[in-house]
Formats: sequence, structure tokens, C-alpha cells
Amino acid sequence: MGPHPAVAAIRLAVRRVLHDVLTDLQRTSENDPPRPPLPPHPPHEQPASPLVLVACSGGADSMALASALAFEAPKLGMRAGGITVDHGLQPGSDLRAAEVVVRLTALGLTPVDSVAVAVGRDGGPEAAARDARYAALDAAAERHSAAAVLLGHTRDDQAETVLLGLARGSGIRSLSGMAATSGVAGRYRRPFLHLDRQTARKACMVQSLPVWDDPHNADPAYTRSRLRHEGLPALEKALGKGVVEALARTAQLSRDDADALDTWAAQAETTVRDSTGLLECAKLYALPPAVRRRIVRRAAIDAGAPAGSLFARHIEEVDRLITGWRGQGAINLPGKVVAQRQGGRLVIRQG
Repeated sequence: MGPHPAVAAIRLAVRRVLHDVLTDLQRTSENDPPRPPLPPHPPHEQPASPLVLVACSGGADSMALASALAFEAPKLGMRAGGITVDHGLQPGSDLRAAEVVVRLTALGLTPVDSVAVAVGRDGGPEAAARDARYAALDAAAERHSAAAVLLGHTRDDQAETVLLGLARGSGIRSLSGMAATSGVAGRYRRPFLHLDRQTARKACMVQSLPVWDDPHNADPAYTRSRLRHEGLPALEKALGKGVVEALARTAQLSRDDADALDTWAAQAETTVRDSTGLLECAKLYALPPAVRRRIVRRAAIDAGAPAGSLFARHIEEVDRLITGWRGQGAINLPGKVVAQRQGGRLVIRQG
């Protein structure tokens, strides 16, 4: 008799992602320039197999992911390790991180790290914690030369991300939600974006895996928590079941569109700059708004505006320098960046 359907689903999702990681590694090695031959390994030493880390908080989603990685990685000749991040935001968080290390080690994962981080205040508590977490994960991946880091975001998380993006009014890229692959060289992989949260929890239950429910996930002080426990249930009550699945489909469709527009904008940007590299307003005006605003946004980020603080309203104000020019003054953007129109050119620079 095979594994429980929930366990089979999470293992299949992880198996597919590990196959993708191996394919990407092979493609990268084929494209690398030739290197001098390495000395042969001693008989008792074998070249290290690829390492994949799982980011684990101890919650049901990441524990289900860790168990599936521990099961699938050895079958593909890969090593499985783990990392848990202690944000230090709750009493006893260091003890819980130590418990997660014990649980991951019991699953057979190695190496397993616990990393404590200092959470700042930029962008609010949720954004600051996320920034600190990803910085720690990046450092761990570099330290262990990991081929990938698996994240336990589910279809429910994706739906919440889409709604948060919709509330910010940040455009189609925000509606794209989380990518299945992201980060430097595709470091981060999210195998569960097509699985619901309940499947992960069921997989933990049938495998008798202990899980920790973060009280922040039920704290109404946090926007995502209110959305999870109040917003989404209200939408399902008003619109019927299937809202989460529909939002996840919206994310994928939006991502496909956004990727196409990004490619168009990257190609068009070379045609709207003058010989000195400045953006020409007349040529920008001739482009479709979605393409033009992408070029403006990229120019603002290149000038030093933080991407996470650059919202649609900022880009719209700069866009009016191109489409509604009446002699208005400079536009102040996040990161002390200033945008202004000078002699038919759009100049975006540090103020």
C-alpha cells in the first residue's frame, strides 16, 4: 500500500523540483568554459553531491517540505540539509529554533543550521522580518554552496500575496504573487504553490510530525493574518468556494503577462536613450504606457530608489513628466532619488 495521498502529493511536488535543480545544474556545467582537469579523488573520497536546503520554521508547511526533501533527495543522489531562522520576535524563540534543529536532524537532514537575526524596522515589521530572513538564507546557501533552497509557500500563501498586491494597487507584477523559482541563479524554489495548506498539514499529521503554529499567524496586528482569518473567509462566503484557486491562477497568468512586458521594455529601452544615455521623452511618449512605465521604474531603481518602496503612484507622477508636461518641478522618489524633465530628456538621479 502506498503512502497517504497528502504525503504522495508533497513528495511528488518536491521530486519535480529536485529534477529541475539537477537539470539546471547540468545546463550550467555544460555552458561553463573549459577548466583544467582536477586531480583524481582518493579512493576513499567521492565528489560531493549537490546540496539542497529547506528553510523550516517548524510550521506544518515547512515541516512537510522537510520530510519530503529528506525522502526524495537521496533517491536522486542529492544531499538534504536545513536552516531555521530565529527572528527573536517572541519570548523563547531561541528554544523553538533549537527544537526545529532537533526535528530536522531526526529526519536525516545534514547540515542543519539555526541562525539568529536582528529584525529592523524598514517597511514595517513583516517586510523587515522577511528581509532579515532572506539575508540569512542567502548567507547559508553561500556558506554551504547549496544548489537550491526550498521554501514552503502554499497555494493559500499565493492567494494572500495576490490580494495584498491588489490592495497596494502596484500593478500586474504585484498580482503575479510569488514565483516558483526566484533569487540569484534561481536559488529559491517553491514546490507547494499548487498545493493547499491543508494538504501539508495532513501530511504532517499522518507522518506524526510535530509542528509549531506561529502565534503571529493569528495575530490581527499583522495585515496578512487579518487577510487569512477575516478577508479570505469573507470572500469565500460572498463568492463561494474556489477563491483561493482562482487567485492562484490569476497569479500565474499575471506573471506570464508581466514577464512578456518586462522583455518588451528591456528591448525598447535601448531605443529611447540618446547618445549620452538619457531617456528621450518624445520616444518614451510613443510607447504603450505599460512598457514606458516599466522603463521609468527600472531607471528609478538603477538611480537608487528601493524597489520595495517604489509604488505605482510614484511611477505615475514621473510618467506625467512625459505625458502631461506643463513645466512642473522635480518629483521626489524613495531613496532620495529625484526625477525631472530637462530639455526634452527625463533625468532620474540621486538628489
